[in-house]
Amino acid sequence: MSTEAKPFLKWAGGKGQLISQLEHHLPLDLKEQEFTYIEPFVGGGALLFYMLQHFPNIKRAVINDVNTYLITAYQVIKNTPDDLIERLADLEEQYFSLVEEVEKKKFYLQVRDIFNNEKLDGIDRSKYLIFLNRTCFNGLYRVNAKGLFNVPFGRHLHPTICNAEVIKADSQVLNRVEMVILNGDFGMTQNYMGNGYNFFYFDPPYRPLNATSSFNSYSKEDFNDDEQIRLRDYCAFLNENPNVKWMLSNADCSAKNPDDTFFEKIYADFSINRVYASRAINANPNKRGKLTELLIKNYE
Repeated sequence: MSTEAKPFLKWAGGKGQLISQLEHHLPLDLKEQEFTYIEPFVGGGALLFYMLQHFPNIKRAVINDVNTYLITAYQVIKNTPDDLIERLADLEEQYFSLVEEVEKKKFYLQVRDIFNNEKLDGIDRSKYLIFLNRTCFNGLYRVNAKGLFNVPFGRHLHPTICNAEVIKADSQVLNRVEMVILNGDFGMTQNYMGNGYNFFYFDPPYRPLNATSSFNSYSKEDFNDDEQIRLRDYCAFLNENPNVKWMLSNADCSAKNPDDTFFEKIYADFSINRVYASRAINANPNKRGKLTELLIKNYE
């Protein structure tokens, strides 16, 4: 495979630039036996694609996300990549044929309206999702209270919309193992664990560092502090199983506000580490840059 499999979308909180640090924190025994890899909040899937390419002893992978359109895209890329590439290339050609920015913006808004309001098959739904992701402001995925995608035009005049080689590479690795692709609550993933060794990686919606740091909503349902605690309870439940190891990422709230020790309190029974990340998705360029994130594990 000449092209590396990697996320086909730009995703808020994506872990592409953190892979080397995450790799350092993986359980040392992962390469010693076959295991099931599980991501209950798959998002852009940076660690998923890394794991599938570097751990040939993964025999089964389970991914889940609450975003139905994102999960549809994973299914389409796994099962019908060539059809997606054909339709996406045609859409890219239409966009590039427009010369003026105002024309491109009009085309973008028309696509956004189709995406939000028309009944589409899975391939067209995924085609428009990728197009909007590549041409919207900052590559955000954000919806309003009605669940409608509402990110404005990003003024990208010549973005890479149809990356055929990445789509093919992603499809190949998604077909290398038995793949379970779910769309729902993170708690359902326990029903798809393997009989042997299981490794979970959790990358939930991050707890905001302050009142203005959230970009509104990734889904129409908020992942509030009650949900963060429910996730902690789920991790504690998994910890009772000797065949399960897990690693979880979240915001380092106490680095911004020393009095905000929310995660230190609820995960006091587990190993809490810090990694350095660069946040590129922020409306204010002055607020982008390096900061720490938490990496919590049920192993040393």
